[in-house]
Amino acid sequence: MSDTAFLLVGLGNPGTQYERNRHNVGFQVIDRIAEECSVVFNKKADFFSEIASFKNNGRKVVLIKPQTFMNLSGRAVGIVKTFFKISSDKIFVFHDDIDLKFGQIKIKRGGGSAGHNGLKSIDGIIGNDYWRIRIGVGRPEEKNFEIASYVLGNFSEEEEKIIEKICANISKNLDSLLDDIKISEKVIREF
Repeated sequence: MSDTAFLLVGLGNPGTQYERNRHNVGFQVIDRIAEECSVVFNKKADFFSEIASFKNNGRKVVLIKPQTFMNLSGRAVGIVKTFFKISSDKIFVFHDDIDLKFGQIKIKRGGGSAGHNGLKSIDGIIGNDYWRIRIGVGRPEEKNFEIASYVLGNFSEEEEKIIEKICANISKNLDSLLDDIKISEKVIREF
């Protein structure tokens, strides 16, 4: 356990019925990183998560997919952060963002939750001084469409191909993300 460990969190909902939902894009990113690094997730009830870890240039990297459902994601993040003694500036949370155009990516440290229940939960437990990798899923075209129904809907086939490219690009550029946020933001946007 070291203060040089990194925690990468994918936000989503557990269960196969949610797998391809817009709200689960965080899980998709984390799954791709795990695949690229040849690590397998284990369910850890004590951590309320599926968890995996590996070394990246001598640094411990912990991957989690909270299994608490989106609204309670902070429970898992708080427990894992404490157990591995990870500082907030080494936590990266990947999540969907309806205020960004589909496929747009923004990286930011701190700030508000913008109504995202997963972020609200994390903020309530560890504060908001962590990195957020916001992945745009856009808004529904119909003005009266319920946002919850939209984010719990699946990506179209065409959108899924773009999301796969985004996940691959983030995974391929993981070193850059952990080393230098300013460089990585430019790099992972290019897919």
